[in-house]
Amino acid sequence: MKTINRLSLLFGLMLSLSCNKILDVKPEEYIIVADDYYKTEEQLNAALRGAYAILADGTLYGGNILGRLGLEADEGYESYSSDLATVGDYTVFASDTKILGYYRSVYRGINRANLLLESIDDLSIKIDQAERNHIKGQALFLRGYYYLMLASKFGGVPVQLKATRSAKTEDLQIARSSLKEVYSVVLSDLQAAADLLKPITQVSAGTIATKSAAWGMLARTCLYMAGQPLNETDKYAEAAIWAKKVMETGQHDLNASYQQVFVNLATDKFDTKESIFEVDFWGNGTGIYTNTGGMVGRNNGINYPADDSNIGYSIGAIRPSAWLYEVYESTDQRRDWAIANYYYTGTPRVKTFYTGGTPFQRYCGKFRRESEILLPKSTTSTPQNFPLLRYSDVLLMYAEAINESAHGPNIEANEAINQVRRRGAGLPVKTPNAQADLSGLLYDDFKAEIKEERAREFCFEALRKNDLVRWGDFYNNMKFILGQVPAGTSSYLVSARAYYGNALPRDIVWPIPTYEMGVNRKLIQNVGW
Repeated sequence: MKTINRLSLLFGLMLSLSCNKILDVKPEEYIIVADDYYKTEEQLNAALRGAYAILADGTLYGGNILGRLGLEADEGYESYSSDLATVGDYTVFASDTKILGYYRSVYRGINRANLLLESIDDLSIKIDQAERNHIKGQALFLRGYYYLMLASKFGGVPVQLKATRSAKTEDLQIARSSLKEVYSVVLSDLQAAADLLKPITQVSAGTIATKSAAWGMLARTCLYMAGQPLNETDKYAEAAIWAKKVMETGQHDLNASYQQVFVNLATDKFDTKESIFEVDFWGNGTGIYTNTGGMVGRNNGINYPADDSNIGYSIGAIRPSAWLYEVYESTDQRRDWAIANYYYTGTPRVKTFYTGGTPFQRYCGKFRRESEILLPKSTTSTPQNFPLLRYSDVLLMYAEAINESAHGPNIEANEAINQVRRRGAGLPVKTPNAQADLSGLLYDDFKAEIKEERAREFCFEALRKNDLVRWGDFYNNMKFILGQVPAGTSSYLVSARAYYGNALPRDIVWPIPTYEMGVNRKLIQNVGW
């Protein structure tokens, strides 16, 4: 009698009704029989969709990462009451269920990638070689990205490059590799992936890994390695090389409108010139789309407690810091989009613009449910995609890497950051502008500008805490923001004081979850936990 591989039960959950949708559903393929698995091209693609689907898990980009894990750091804070006394407000315990969910989900993604990689080279599977290479490249990319997610949050972790097919305790006893060893796996996987993946012009959407995505993630990994705690500063030059490869493809450019980048994410328009890799969500939580929606805008949007199909329910979990609001220049059009300049009030609720008060009371405005066009709007899920790598990130990584490796910017580094600044001011991206452009800065001042520009451009995109950690700025910046929180008893001020007041130096990493420590007795806890 055939047995069911439990690790594969969800592989068929996100199957394709159109070539663009990673997360679409085909119910009859929910369960895959182990004896027959990975014998056809369709089964390989089903396994690949299962590996991608982990990104959309509620413990990751489908929910908790969107404002419930404290990843905003100095740019904003968690104000959702259900997350008090959790990692969401830096009351961190090794038993925290959201940290455990993150850890376990990422390892599920790694195991799914491993299962696929162990079958992809089987020559008995009839498949065009170019497609075989592209599937293999995507599996390698995902495994590398998942290890990057673990390394940047936990430090060194157990490395598993073979699939786990058993839940036997003895099979789960794996010691932690060093942080450097984990990053080496990330680099190896992403480099191998880049050689196999298709260019972005040959895929239908930015939800599929491409050469550009691999090169961009290689640049990010090198910056993480170059900074704290590894301080492998030679990696700055390598980061510049990888970022430059993306820039030299001629396949990418900044969208002329910063706001349109996020409207596109909300309306299922794939702008692969700007958005190189994103997590795919679809549908309004009804019918066959019950499992394909996410919580982009629902968690991290402008608070809207009413069930209104025109606006869209949002818990408004993320609010900005005063520092983030003030770091924008007066001509920067990104500020009033990233930090909403209005809220909803009254019955029926109407848009009301702020005329005073503190920025701490405002909401993240990037992911606006009013931009969604799919009706009716669900209170539990949204169709908005979430960006993991944008071209502006490539430009700023390149500028930073050049400044660090050459101890000062060159003409190309200045142009890279200036393109991002021009777009922010609503100016033509490729046209020099004396008022918007930076020039003549030396190393220290250029580095300071990079740090601020990354906050202006990527706030609330789950990148900030990693940046602060690698720069060695995390704890000092958190305490600086604490000093900015006004006195008062309003619930949002209480949340802000808790968030910034609870942060400790040890919070540069999360603890290894207590549950995993019990299952894998070879694990050693992070220092301070």
